[in-house]
Amino acid sequence: MPLLEAHRLRVDLSTHRGSVTAVRDMSFTLDRGETLGLVGESGCGKSMTALALMGLLPGNGTATGSIRLHGQELLGLRDRSWREVRGRRMAMIFQEPMTALNPVHRIGQQIAEPMRLHLDMSAEAAQRKTIELLERVGIADPARRVDSFPHQFSGGQRQRIMIAMALAADPEVLIADEPTTALDVTVQKQVLQLIADLVTERGMSLILISHDLGVIAQNVQRVLVMYGGHVVENGSTSDIFARPAHPYTRGLLASRPSLAHRLIAHRSDRLPTIPGSVPDLLHMPAGCPFSTRCAFAQSACHVAIPPEITLASSHHVRCGVPEAIAPNSFTGNHFDGGHGQLPQSA
Repeated sequence: MPLLEAHRLRVDLSTHRGSVTAVRDMSFTLDRGETLGLVGESGCGKSMTALALMGLLPGNGTATGSIRLHGQELLGLRDRSWREVRGRRMAMIFQEPMTALNPVHRIGQQIAEPMRLHLDMSAEAAQRKTIELLERVGIADPARRVDSFPHQFSGGQRQRIMIAMALAADPEVLIADEPTTALDVTVQKQVLQLIADLVTERGMSLILISHDLGVIAQNVQRVLVMYGGHVVENGSTSDIFARPAHPYTRGLLASRPSLAHRLIAHRSDRLPTIPGSVPDLLHMPAGCPFSTRCAFAQSACHVAIPPEITLASSHHVRCGVPEAIAPNSFTGNHFDGGHGQLPQSA
């Protein structure tokens, strides 16, 4: 039995302009110790998927379908039951730590709270473990800084504090939503390495959400490519990056500069781009969500969502045009300079 399983997950949002569907018919499994990446442009449904998994959708959002953790159905749980899941069994590193951390409470109190609630620790024991966690995530002089406020730390330090808070109650599943947003390159690498080390040490499962293909390539075993709320391609990281099948996946990979391009490209050279823009959720195409931007689109693509096609045991694509997903329809590894290497994070 998978540790975490989503089946036909759908997220609807009620807005002043009408109802929109942010996540559509999403299914995946996550085994113990496995790492999974969600990738796609802004607005494709990545963060809404994470919030649905945590039971943290905004007040105007509803989730239908199924989310099971250890076989237990999570959708439909009462608030009290959800609180027993969050932090203890699943935890989340949010995209912006300054809005996730409470500015009027000391960081030690915020990290210790999950231990007091879920592990029934005494104040002294929770304080000791908080200091140990701060030391493990790289906060200098943790015994002194445990009583500091969030504004007294840099952006990279606040992200490390968020990681410590997520790990406080030893969760089984860790969801990291764009954990390196607004961090410089050096700090980004340190934070990602810290997450990877902790996941390995504790045997946790990881869902990593990012728009950075290099981050995804270097940190997860499997990838879900999302567009317009749909999963348009999924497979092992090696399959997705070495043999991309969906035109959207190929467009994402082609638009990333290779090291060779950076070294020899003229200033006036332009990277390949995907024509058009992400459709408004209120006016999604009737068929394939990518049909309005796809060079291979046929009349049937504008009518119905294509079925999922199995390319290999661990590689699936949702495209109804054989010519589009044929290996020879994508010439040249634009994303890696033709050397068969996974892209590095920026």
